[in-house]
Amino acid sequence: MDHTFLSALILLLLVLDPFGSLPIFISILGAVKPERRTFVALREVLIAFAVLVVFMVSGQGFLTLMRLSERSLEVAGGVILIIIAIRMIFGGEGAYGADVGEREPFIFPLAVPLLAGPSAMATVLLLASRQPEHMVTWIGALTAALAISGVVLLAADRIRRVLGDQMVAAVEKLMGLVLTAVAVEMILAGLKRYFIGDL
Repeated sequence: MDHTFLSALILLLLVLDPFGSLPIFISILGAVKPERRTFVALREVLIAFAVLVVFMVSGQGFLTLMRLSERSLEVAGGVILIIIAIRMIFGGEGAYGADVGEREPFIFPLAVPLLAGPSAMATVLLLASRQPEHMVTWIGALTAALAISGVVLLAADRIRRVLGDQMVAAVEKLMGLVLTAVAVEMILAGLKRYFIGDL
């Protein structure tokens, strides 16, 4: 399953799911002083970007070290995305909505695992290993996806007030449905390459 910049950007946005994470963003940033929120949000987005770029750049070396094939990664990535998509469709904040109390979040839980979670790591690893010659394109798509997520993070409370809880929930379920189709396609592509090989 080959990707372009646009399809990679859409896939990354579906995986990052910034709209579905609005309640968690609001909950976590609610404990941060208003004058610090922009700095904290930008810092966490940059940390998530650094983590995902490391996974993307070292993807092929990681696969070689662990003796994993691209086919197994493609199927495993698809399974992870299906789990994430099911959570998006049927609701529930899950473990990422952990209460951080009055402490200012640093790395956990905003940067990792909310933004740079297992599904995002598996996705960038898959993109880089499947088409390593397009690394600049994937980094560009990741940059754009995290920039959009950062904007949503900064405007989380305002977006939720404008759209309303029901609209936010509807958008998340729609994104979950699309992500399910993408995940199934990834699994089928991995199985086809395993049984038939590259055509």
